[in-house]
Order: sequence, then C-alpha cells, then structure tokens
Amino acid sequence: MGVLTNKIEREDLKPGDHIYSYRFAYTYSHHGIYVNEGNVIHFTRGEGQETGTGTVLDRFIGSSLPQRRPLDNPCLICDNQSKSDGVISTCIDCFLSGGDLYLYEYDVSRKFFLAKARGGTCTLASSEPPEQVIDRAFYFLRKGFGVYNVIKNNCEDFALCCKTGLQVIPTVSVGQSGQAASFQAAAGVILSSSLEFLGRSSPLGFLATNVTRLVESYGKYCDNRLANDIGVRQDVRKVVLKEETWFSVSGGTLAA
Repeated sequence: MGVLTNKIEREDLKPGDHIYSYRFAYTYSHHGIYVNEGNVIHFTRGEGQETGTGTVLDRFIGSSLPQRRPLDNPCLICDNQSKSDGVISTCIDCFLSGGDLYLYEYDVSRKFFLAKARGGTCTLASSEPPEQVIDRAFYFLRKGFGVYNVIKNNCEDFALCCKTGLQVIPTVSVGQSGQAASFQAAAGVILSSSLEFLGRSSPLGFLATNVTRLVESYGKYCDNRLANDIGVRQDVRKVVLKEETWFSVSGGTLAA
C-alpha cells in the first residue's frame, strides 16, 4: 500500500474493506464492499437501466455491468446472483472478473491524496467501524441504492456511502465518486487547452507556453479533485438506515 499502488492480496482482506478492480485496460474501476468468506456486495447496473452522461464516459459505464457467464457454465458459488443487477452479492472471483485486487484507502492526508494523481483510490474521509459498514451493505442489498448514474450514483458512490454513512445531496452535478470527479476535472482541463489552441494563429506559439499551461492545468485538476472529495465537501448528509425507509438526519426521506 502506498502512493504508487493499492494492490492487496486476498488473504489480507478484512470484512468491511472497500475494494476495487480495474476494467478496460485500467481506464475505469469497479468498487464493492468485502463482507465475509470471499463474498462482495457491489452496485451494478442493468442494460438500459443506467442514466448516462451523453459523453465519452458512457463508454466506460459497462465496467459496472454484472459479468454474464454462459448459461451452461454458471458460477458454482454465485449461481443466478452473478447475472443480476442493482446491489448484488457475489463471490470475489465474479467481482474481480479476472482483474487484480485493490484496497481503497480512508483517512489519508491532503498531501497523500494529491500525490495520488488518479482519483477513485483514496479519500480524506474516515471510515466507520466494519460492523456498521457491513450492516449498510446488507441493507442496500435488500433495499437497493437507487438508479445507477455514472456521474452521480455509481459503484464507488455506493461503497463510499457504506463506509462513511455520507451521501452527496442529489441535486448537485457530481456524486462523491473520486474517479468521476477525476474524469470531469480532466475533461475541463482538456477543453480549456483545446480552446486556447484553436484561438492561436500559430501552433508554435501555443507550444511555447504549453509547459507553463500544463503546470497550471494540473494544479486545477488537483484542486477540482480535492474539492469533490467526500471528506471535504459540505453538500453531504448523514444517512440513518431503518428497516422501513431510508432517512437523512435532516428528516427528509431518501428512499422507500
């Protein structure tokens, strides 16, 4: 564990850990909560049930699709569960889908957070005790976690909510997902640089100042990532789970 990698071995996993695995040649990651004895609870989406972004991000949304096994070769552990969608419980092999295993880090310092150039690997927020994390995961397994949205309500949002008990107010433009915030921050930097290039009459003039602009752009990227981290945001609320309904501490009903 460290700045360069969060890779972990299966034997080192503990109940309540937030784990993830990369998809599409490390372009996107799928997240879940390890609960016990090789079982993982994670949030997936069914085809046609997601809310997309209308951008290139929709190409990566499939990373949270449950992995479809041939009908004549079902998983001996998960059986039909591995072919479901929404919040599901599967074996760790179906969760990883052939990828490596990584551990999401909590309660990291700002310096460490910014040293991780890639989002979706750690947060400044603190995790609650494993028992509470697992209780939330099983609650959402029974009650669901809403409609999958690659920006506002994805698999990382689910795992973060299980770990911290916090959820971003639904009216905002981005959820608590670190990788979604990174994608949006990077897209903003790329768009800004592209517009500047188009506004110059000479490509050489653009290249002459490109190094300085690159440093400034990376600074903006880091600032945007940090501002969207669940550990520093103000537009979040604590959720209290009850068997009948799901309430926020402010008293409003989040889900029935």
